[in-house]
Amino acid sequence: MDASALEQQMLAAAIAASLEDYQKQESSSTSRKVSSEKTKESPHSLSKGSDKFKSEQPKENQASKISPQRTSKASRPSTPVEDKVVDLTYDSDSDSEVKEIFPKSRSTVGSNTDEDIPQEVSDNESDDELKQAIAMSLESSRQDSKNSTAEILSSGLHADDGLKKSTLETEVAQKPGGLGIDRKQMEQERLARLAKRKAGSSPPSFQPSSKTARVDPGDGPTHALAAELASSRTGGLANISSVKKPVGSLQPKPRPAIQFPYGVVKKTYVAFVPRSNDDITMEEVFQREDLKVAVLSSFLWDMDWLFTKFNSRTTKFILMMGAKEEATRKQYREETASMHNLDLCFPPMEAQVNNMHSKLMLFYHPTHLRIAVPTANLTRTDWGENGLMENTVFLIDLPRITAGYQGRNLDTAFKEELVYFLRASTLREDAVKALNEFDFTETARYAFVHTIGGSRVGEAWTRSGYCGLGRAITQLGLQPPGPINISYVTSSIGSLNDDFLRAIYLAAKGDDGMTDYNLRYTRESSTQTHDPQRKEMLRMGNEWKDRFHVYFPSDQTVRLAHADPDRTAGTICFSSRWWLGAKFPRGVLKDCVSERRVLMHNKLMYVWPSEPFKMSDGRECKGWAYVGSANISESAWGKLVKDRSSGHPKLNCRNWECGVIVPVTAASTESASSVIDTKGAVSDTISKSQFEAQSLPVKVFHDTVPVPLKIPGADLTESRPPWFFHD
Repeated sequence: MDASALEQQMLAAAIAASLEDYQKQESSSTSRKVSSEKTKESPHSLSKGSDKFKSEQPKENQASKISPQRTSKASRPSTPVEDKVVDLTYDSDSDSEVKEIFPKSRSTVGSNTDEDIPQEVSDNESDDELKQAIAMSLESSRQDSKNSTAEILSSGLHADDGLKKSTLETEVAQKPGGLGIDRKQMEQERLARLAKRKAGSSPPSFQPSSKTARVDPGDGPTHALAAELASSRTGGLANISSVKKPVGSLQPKPRPAIQFPYGVVKKTYVAFVPRSNDDITMEEVFQREDLKVAVLSSFLWDMDWLFTKFNSRTTKFILMMGAKEEATRKQYREETASMHNLDLCFPPMEAQVNNMHSKLMLFYHPTHLRIAVPTANLTRTDWGENGLMENTVFLIDLPRITAGYQGRNLDTAFKEELVYFLRASTLREDAVKALNEFDFTETARYAFVHTIGGSRVGEAWTRSGYCGLGRAITQLGLQPPGPINISYVTSSIGSLNDDFLRAIYLAAKGDDGMTDYNLRYTRESSTQTHDPQRKEMLRMGNEWKDRFHVYFPSDQTVRLAHADPDRTAGTICFSSRWWLGAKFPRGVLKDCVSERRVLMHNKLMYVWPSEPFKMSDGRECKGWAYVGSANISESAWGKLVKDRSSGHPKLNCRNWECGVIVPVTAASTESASSVIDTKGAVSDTISKSQFEAQSLPVKVFHDTVPVPLKIPGADLTESRPPWFFHD
């Protein structure tokens, strides 16, 4: 036998011995783990593997299905159980019906905050290694705290916490509660893995050893990026398609820190659909490599999945969550009290406020602030990872203000309204003040619009809901001289009526809400019959008819997109009670069919004038779009009413919402498209007839705000009914 064959034989024997030794350890550790889990299981845990979670989940979706016809089911990927949740269940209530919903009671915070597959510590590993890893982690945290993003980066996220020394040595283990958090166990597992990575950083030996760290083929980008962060701060982002690749095969590509200085609107990535230059993954949105602080708000949360997208050792979190009852807020605070890098924010939810539905993300990086306003919840389905649903997101990267920085307008109306919204949400002040470290100049072309839950009086009512929308259109100079057309893409429909659609239409033209208010509260007298002002107001009040379309999927469309929609399409909701109502404007509804043949959870309002018009600065306005969290309902946009005590206008809002107005102009489209995909500006050859047509002119918007649906859409009728999932 030659030397080469002998060497291969010896290597094969060594590998076989190593595998046999590993299998013995795995069997032993699995037995210990199963025994330990049986001992630790809490009757209050809502972890996704528990029988309690499995038995309680179906209760959320016992809604009866009302549909005159059933179509055949198309084959689509099966869906995880966790997304069987109705989004905005009571968002469609009228003002006379106030119901309460506690969406956060369905959410769980899992124990694996960085999605690493647990790597068992062998019997030969001493406690010294774990203590060393803890010390290294604390030292790393101290170094991170020196990088200032105002007070929020230097003080930690709990004002009186600081860095809790030797948490694993001093804290009593906490069993998971309603949020399913066991921070000590999470930290032990993470530090054990970190210690193994440190130990395995030298070239591997061919000799079998019981202490060799295991590289699991199932380990995804989280492992690889953690390793990259340990050696470099300039690693790239992994494509989601590489989740099943071994750690060693992942080769991150460097990306510029500031990618979207002028702002961009992207479609969310959808698994099993080819990538394009106008879509984006959640990892690409987060830029986790050097992320210091993340402020996140959502209506629905998938915590187990969400924290796999971050490096929870180097990033601090503020979660803006909906919790109506004080008992619920107290429970959440108690369960996260030991997590020194996480803080909770609960926007006020008065008696009439039902949903904290806003979707806003602020990412504080050393070089820039990224603002992201998606239409998606923080769940894997909403971000397309199981190929079932799509959304849209607005992003803009704002550079950090450096020493000697001068000569620019750092504050804009966009920033003013963002700060106003965050303070109304009771976000901690140091996080708000940290915005002053970044240059907001490029946000001047956009408007941040919001709905603040509760009643707004005085000047406050002019800044929120559809009144704030009209104010923003006026500030941007987008008021058209003539009629406009609206195509509203929505995932939830409220109890619509003519008055509400009229209010939205007028706001889209720059009205502050008072025209609709006066039409509703001013009785016409004989002296007003020939009043020119009154006549003009009535004309404008009827102008919306035949110019307003709402896109929502038909029953047929949903069943073609999802194999089991009664389980998976719960975030697309509409009630047959509204549809069959005498005052419901059924003629405005169009079938919403995705170009990518998935369900659409988007909330988009496309607005275009009958013909382009010149703005005060000389630019030509071709239209504008809203991207945000607001569906088409009074709960989302509010209703301006007369206060009984004062007789003055008062805005009532049931939800918290936010979004961005993105203008489409000849100048701004050119500069924005060069950042988006270099397709060029909106074509000047678009005919006047395309603007006058009632169908959405895709060419006007597609370079600035991608149009994800097929145009034109079929009318929704008795023979082609909408999808109902609210009954």
